[in-house]
Amino acid sequence: MSGPRATATALCLAAAGLVAGCRSHDPAKELAVDGIETYWIVDSPQQGQNFIAPAVRFHLRNLGKEPLGAVDARARFPAPGQDEPWGSIQEVVSTWSRPLLPGHDAVVTVRSVGRYHAAAEPEDLLRSPGFRDPRVEVFVRIGASNWVKLGEADVIRRIGAPEAARLGR
Repeated sequence: MSGPRATATALCLAAAGLVAGCRSHDPAKELAVDGIETYWIVDSPQQGQNFIAPAVRFHLRNLGKEPLGAVDARARFPAPGQDEPWGSIQEVVSTWSRPLLPGHDAVVTVRSVGRYHAAAEPEDLLRSPGFRDPRVEVFVRIGASNWVKLGEADVIRRIGAPEAARLGR
């Protein structure tokens, strides 16, 4: 088929695809966070300073009946007495070419952009009298939806992910 009719058909199909792809999502109803683990990661030392940053790992499950592309996660790390909470690097959980399938979950790790630093060893930073324990709040969105808080926890004073500790035994 060619000509005006083919062009009109192609435009209708394209428009239908755009409408289907643009439906609004509610992350609070379509996603669930489970198995939150918190810990501290050690960044590369620089100029005699050691750096540690809080991190969170969790399972993000698709509760819906359709694959979800364009799922993103981020975290907020508020600490007691700090005016400005530490944010995180935004993590891409799924894309349209690699969607999160219905009933499946993805393991997501998000780390803070804020860090503690000193010339001390990383473990000693956690024992410092000036050290403040932050919390973590986990946010997700689907496509252009609003960010929705789906979980929170205290950041545990532990260097490295819990699984890493079990692997070392």
